[in-house]
Amino acid sequence: MGPGRAAETAIDLPLPDGEAPAPVPPPPSGGGASALMRSGAIMAVGTLASRVTGFLRTAMLVAALGVGALGDAYNTANTVPFIVYDLLLGGILTAVVIPLIVRAREKDPEYGAGYEQRLFTGAVLGLALITAAAVALGPVFISIYGGSMAGDQRDLAVLFARLFAVQIFFLGVSAFSGAILNTRKRFAAPMWAPVLNNIVIICTAAAFLLMTTGTVTPSSISGTQVALLAGGTIGGMTLQTLALWPSLRGSGFRWRPRLDFRKGEIGEMGRMAVWTLAYVVITQVGFAVTTRLANSAGVQGRAEGLGDVGYTPYFNAYQLFQLPYAIIGVSVITALLPRMSEHAASGRMAEVRDDFSSGLRLASAIILPAAALMGVLGADITTVLFAHGQTSVANAHVIAEVLQMFAIALVPFAAYQLMLRVFYSMQDTRTPAFISVAVVLTNIASALTVYALFPTDKIIVGIAGGFALAQTAGALVGWAILRRRLGGMDGRRVAVTYLKLAVALWPLIGFAYAVHAIVEAWLGTGTLPGLVSLAVGSAGGGVLYLLFAKLLRVGEVQAMLSTITRRLPGGKRA
Repeated sequence: MGPGRAAETAIDLPLPDGEAPAPVPPPPSGGGASALMRSGAIMAVGTLASRVTGFLRTAMLVAALGVGALGDAYNTANTVPFIVYDLLLGGILTAVVIPLIVRAREKDPEYGAGYEQRLFTGAVLGLALITAAAVALGPVFISIYGGSMAGDQRDLAVLFARLFAVQIFFLGVSAFSGAILNTRKRFAAPMWAPVLNNIVIICTAAAFLLMTTGTVTPSSISGTQVALLAGGTIGGMTLQTLALWPSLRGSGFRWRPRLDFRKGEIGEMGRMAVWTLAYVVITQVGFAVTTRLANSAGVQGRAEGLGDVGYTPYFNAYQLFQLPYAIIGVSVITALLPRMSEHAASGRMAEVRDDFSSGLRLASAIILPAAALMGVLGADITTVLFAHGQTSVANAHVIAEVLQMFAIALVPFAAYQLMLRVFYSMQDTRTPAFISVAVVLTNIASALTVYALFPTDKIIVGIAGGFALAQTAGALVGWAILRRRLGGMDGRRVAVTYLKLAVALWPLIGFAYAVHAIVEAWLGTGTLPGLVSLAVGSAGGGVLYLLFAKLLRVGEVQAMLSTITRRLPGGKRA
C-alpha cells in the first residue's frame, strides 16, 4: 500500500448555553458537475495551496536529508504516527463519524449537538491514551516497518519514532474537527490549515541546510540537528491543529466535555467502527509489507553499490502521485459524502448513484491528464523538485521511474476511494473491509513476487506496479457490488465520458513527449532543461487537452471551464 497520509483538519466557535447549532442545510439542488464544481472550488484551491507548499516541503527535506539512510530513517519514523492514527481512529472518523452526525442532526438538532460533544470528548481521551502507547512502542514500529535497518540508522529511526508519535494526538483532534466542519458544509479551513504545517517544515529544512556542512548520515548527525528536525516536525502539526480552532468556533461548535453517552450510541458506532477498523488493519498489513521490502531494498542497494533505491524514493514518488487526487479527488469526495449520506438516509439511492457518477466523471476529467503528464514528464518533474542539495539528478530519476508506474494507478485509485465513500454513506463499513482483503492480498503477492524476482534497483518500481494492480482490483470489485446495490452505476454515461477523455489525451501526450525529446536533445538533462520541458510540455499539452475535450463536448470539462470563466474579471456570473 502507499505511504501514510496526513489528515487535513479544521475547528469552530461556541454557542451560548442552551443554544443548539443550526441544522445542516440541504444539499444544493441538482447534481452534476456544475454543482460539484461550486461545492469543491474553495476546497480545491485550498488543497492546491496545501499540496504545492507540501511539495516544496518535500523538496526541501530531500535536499536536506537526501534519499539514502538518513532520509529513510526520518521518513519511516514520520510515517508511524499516520499509520497508528489511521489504524485506531482515522478510518472511524472518515467512515463513521460524518454519516452518524448527519443522521443525528436530522433526527433532532439539539440531540445532534449533544452527540457531537460526546463524540469529541471520547476522541480526545482516546487520542491521549493512544499517543502515550505509541511513544512507548517506538522500537516495535521500527522493527515492523524498518526492514533491514540496523546500527545507527535503526537507533536514529527509533528515536524519531518516539518523538514523532506526539503528532498522533494533534492529527486526531484536527481530523475530528474537520469531520464536524464538513457536516456543517464548511470545507475551506481543513484544506488551508496544512499550509501552515508545510511552511514550518520548509523553514526547518532550510535551517538544517544552513547549519550543515558535507553529507549527514545517521552516524554523524548531531543532537542539535535531531532536535531541530523533531521540533519542526512536531511543531508544524501542532500549529496546523491550533489554527483550525477559530473555524470550528465560527461554525457554532462549543466543546464542553461530556461522556454521558445514551443507550445505543456506543453500540451503533461500534458496529460500524469494528468493520472500519478491520479495513484499516488489513490495509496497514499491506503497507507494512511494502514498507519493509522497500527499506530492505534500500539497504541491499547501498551494499551492492547501486545507490539509493529504497523507501525514500518510493515515499517521494507516492507524495507526487497523490497530488492530483488530493486537489480534485479529495475535494469532490469531501463535498459528496455529506450529500450522499443525506440521500442514503432518505432511501434515495438513485440520487446516490447520480452523485457517484458525477463525482467520478468530474474527478477523472482532471486526474486523467495529470496521470498522462506524470507518465511523459516524470523525469522532468522529479529533477526540478528533488535534484538539489544531497540529492543528485540520478537520484531524482529513480523517483521518476517509481512515479511513472504510480501514474497508472491514479484513476483506479481515485475511483476506488470514491466507491468506499458510497458504502460509508449507506452506513456500510463491512463491505469495504471485505473488498480490502482482495486489494491487500493482490498488493502483498505482487510485492513479494517483485522482491524475489526483480533486480534490486527495480524493486521499488515493481512494488509501485503492484499497488496499481491492487487498486484496479479494488475498483472492479467495488463497482460490481455497488452496481447491484444502487440498481446500476450510470455505466453508459461513465464509459462515454472516459472514451472522449481518452481521445482528448492523445494530443497532450504527443505534444509533451515531443517537447521533452527536443529539450533533452538540445539542452541535456538537469534542472533548467527539466523546468523548460515541464513548463512548455504541461502548459501546451494542457491547452490541447482542454481544446479537444471541449470539441468532443465533455460536459465535465465544459462545466469546469465555465466555472473558471465566471470567476475571471469581467466574467458572467450565474
